[in-house]
Amino acid sequence: MLNQRRIERHQLPYYLKVFNRHTDKPLGFIGNISEEGLLLISPYPMMLHARFRMRLKLPTQGSELHFVDFCATCLWTREDVTPGSFDSGFKLLEPPVDIRDMVDALQRYFSFNPMAAA
Repeated sequence: MLNQRRIERHQLPYYLKVFNRHTDKPLGFIGNISEEGLLLISPYPMMLHARFRMRLKLPTQGSELHFVDFCATCLWTREDVTPGSFDSGFKLLEPPVDIRDMVDALQRYFSFNPMAAA
């Protein structure tokens, strides 16, 4: 049977790790993101209504990393179905253009648009 997969599987947690901007310690990884907010999957619950200064370290075409700094407030947190993991919902505060560009790129990458293949 011919493999018709058009999108390769990637380890997204490797690419979409979120770090504390001041300590450089990992907070978790992005489970979902939009221009308004994100779902963070982490090994611990987040403090509600706290403002977090976060950083994404995105790979570039070379061996360098591109940092995207942003702030977000935790609106909710709950234990994930996976033991030892927590899901937390964040509202982005004045997201930088890099976040909007990343959201657009992820939507294009993971969309199934047959017209684009023609």
